[in-house]
Amino acid sequence: MRAMSAKVGSLVLFVTLAVAVSIGWTKPKPVSVPPDKSEIERGRYLVEDVAMCGECHTPRDARGELNRNAWLQGAPIWIMPVKSNPNWAPSAPALAGFPSFTEEEAERVLERGIGPEGETLRPPMHIYHMKPEDAKAIIAYLKSLPLVQH
Repeated sequence: MRAMSAKVGSLVLFVTLAVAVSIGWTKPKPVSVPPDKSEIERGRYLVEDVAMCGECHTPRDARGELNRNAWLQGAPIWIMPVKSNPNWAPSAPALAGFPSFTEEEAERVLERGIGPEGETLRPPMHIYHMKPEDAKAIIAYLKSLPLVQH
């Protein structure tokens, strides 16, 4: 009798959870799949060749060239606006190893152009409206880079 009660109880719990998920009371947690090499390579292409993130997020050497030994490790902003802008960011955060943001914050920045805490992005940061798969590829690439503690 107890075995039958346990089975009925389990069935009721399962049905209740299934109904809750189907009507939106609760959402199942997405299963995180590790990125494959092609996703990381796509992210590298988007970061280096399209968005050109290294221009601001990588420090420059004495000749003004990007320091590849500090690739995407954060840097002072070297470009200045023609007209004074008090909102102009003085530096760009580190991206290599993905130390500065959560994935959700980075997705918000890349997909909706909204800062990690809901703020307006400061210039010279570009406002992007990327597809989710492009944002995820960029995040996968950044996470694949070595994290350097400063």
